Amino acid sequence: MAKQVVTRTYTASIRNQPRVSDDLDALGFAASKLWNVGRWTCSRIWDKIDHIPNHNELTAYLKTHERYDDLHSQSSQRVLQELAEAFNGWYGKRRNGDARANPPGYRKHGDEHPRSTVTFKQKGFKLDTQYNRVRLSQGSNLKEYWSDFILCKFQTRPDVDLSAVENVQQVKAVWSGDEWELHFVCKVEIEVSESPGEQTVGIDLGINNFAALAYEDGHSELYPLNCLKQDDYYFSKRLARCDDSNSERATRLNQKKSRRRTHYFHTLSKHIVQRCVEEDVGTIVVGDLSGIREDDEKGESKNWGSHGNLDLHSWAFDRFTELLTYKAEMEGIAVEEVSERDTSKSCSCCDRTRDANRVERGLYVCDECGTTANADVNGAENIRQKVSPSSPSLSVNRSNGWLAQPSTFLFDKETGALAPQEQVTS
Repeated sequence: MAKQVVTRTYTASIRNQPRVSDDLDALGFAASKLWNVGRWTCSRIWDKIDHIPNHNELTAYLKTHERYDDLHSQSSQRVLQELAEAFNGWYGKRRNGDARANPPGYRKHGDEHPRSTVTFKQKGFKLDTQYNRVRLSQGSNLKEYWSDFILCKFQTRPDVDLSAVENVQQVKAVWSGDEWELHFVCKVEIEVSESPGEQTVGIDLGINNFAALAYEDGHSELYPLNCLKQDDYYFSKRLARCDDSNSERATRLNQKKSRRRTHYFHTLSKHIVQRCVEEDVGTIVVGDLSGIREDDEKGESKNWGSHGNLDLHSWAFDRFTELLTYKAEMEGIAVEEVSERDTSKSCSCCDRTRDANRVERGLYVCDECGTTANADVNGAENIRQKVSPSSPSLSVNRSNGWLAQPSTFLFDKETGALAPQEQVTS
């Protein structure tokens, strides 16, 4: 065992939610407004001098803007830093010849500003671990109408003790879709195992199969989205019967749905990491889904159909990858994120890229080399090869074999665990 300092994010519920929700709403709306002001400023500078301002330049431009003082100065800096990073990411893709890449958009839902995440750095919060309270500073503009700070009472998981954490670096107020929650970003020292081996596995996250895995030795696995789809359908029906979406009953249903989804993500990430240990995997390569909600050509939200949208927008992509990463770190396994561009269109055996090769949702047939594969597994193998290309002989042996006949694991509600499809009874 070796010791390693890593970053951990611990999620906490807010126990006095009704008392602080209006204040947090005001901060979330303010963060969106500042983002939009910064977005307009970046666009104007780009149009005039073909230059994308960096974080320091953008902060200097907007430090005197009235919206900047809606938040604590460090919180405003973080909003503009995220915007600058998003613009630089877009410009990097454009410079590399990706003509379909779009710049970051404005944060609006119709005429309304959504609740953006607000980040508080060390000068912007005061943590009281004895009574599980945290004071979040507000900007000077909001202090005129509200108090100087928001006092949130929080509850972490039983196994998380923030008083034992040496350094809490940031506190984030995050809108979960139903209510506000707190994310504590900490530096902690952990004991990690030696790497299980030098093998690699690629993971493709998708709509029908939540995860498809392609291992370096050629075999593959699927993890269908069965339980989350059933939960979406069940809770949507129950919530539709509620007279008020903000009622106590609706709140309990949303909280239960959220807990079940979180349990699934924990169970799946733990299972995948255990499988990697068994298969001597030292590196997990996962597709980066940061732009999956946006249409490359139109710059708008993609329309995946009524059922697709239901499934897609209930995901927590970052949450799952975060859980997978820290569980993998404990076992000495590295996690790398790579672009998913064209991984669903390219043949993992001969590299030919053609839209028509994906003849059905779950079937990929290459008209060049004759490879027949499960489409999601083919994508996972392409993702894996971005970090560890296969030898030609292995690619030949893989075609029409394990890629087309993956093992399937389902979530068994009776046991609360993942098991081979033939063993699941629920």
